Amino acid sequence: MTVSLIISTYNRPDALGLCLQSVLRQTRMPDEIIVGDDGSDERTRFVIEDFKKQCHVPVVHLWHPDEGFRLAMMRNKCIARSKCDYIVQIDGDVVLSRHFISEHVAAALHSHYAKGSRIRLNAGATAAACESGHIGRFFSPLSHSLLKDREKAVRLPRFLSVPLSHRYHTRGTGLGANLAFWRKDLIAINGYDETFVGWGGEDNDLEERLQANGVKSFKLFRCGLVRHLWHNESVNPNLDKSLNYIKHKLTDGKIRADKGIDQYL
Repeated sequence: MTVSLIISTYNRPDALGLCLQSVLRQTRMPDEIIVGDDGSDERTRFVIEDFKKQCHVPVVHLWHPDEGFRLAMMRNKCIARSKCDYIVQIDGDVVLSRHFISEHVAAALHSHYAKGSRIRLNAGATAAACESGHIGRFFSPLSHSLLKDREKAVRLPRFLSVPLSHRYHTRGTGLGANLAFWRKDLIAINGYDETFVGWGGEDNDLEERLQANGVKSFKLFRCGLVRHLWHNESVNPNLDKSLNYIKHKLTDGKIRADKGIDQYL
């Protein structure tokens, strides 16, 4: 089983630098790393070039011009470029626990996708880490840097967390900042739907179509953890429109995206 780590980023090089630091600390490295860049400026390229010098696995930087929020398109490009069986998808403003990749791999089930959790950091800890360029002691459940969800920071040993994860199912939407799936399952539904405008909706849609195609989900329980660096929450004025689009598409029985990953294969 080979694993691709796909990292989405846009003009936040300080956060991306911390994220990539945490990748280098993994107890099980991915087999390839693809950074999907939704139009960042040169500062992000410099961070990635420096990371390439330190990383012993292949690193690909995919970039397209900044023409608004085109995350679904960039994720499709990254998935098309991937050469691995299994894809772990994160955002470039999260810090990974040291066992993040190994725990995703241990929990992976065929015909399933895995939803991971994030624990949010507060603004002060995030600012200090971004300014210093060092990760710090984010992963203790007792850390003052945690904004909320402190109980989620308690990591269980793998012999407990993996079987509990397989029994832990939720109806809520997974987070694109911590999501894993088999590449072939995404290809079967033509990946992300690029008709979404603005933030929000593309992850909901992907999950609905995966499940409609027989791919089940489970939630990682006290493993595969990430710390989410603080930022102002953005608002998508098109979110209601996007959710209605998903509802009507499912009513029509559409599983494959009309405008999806097949453009890049």
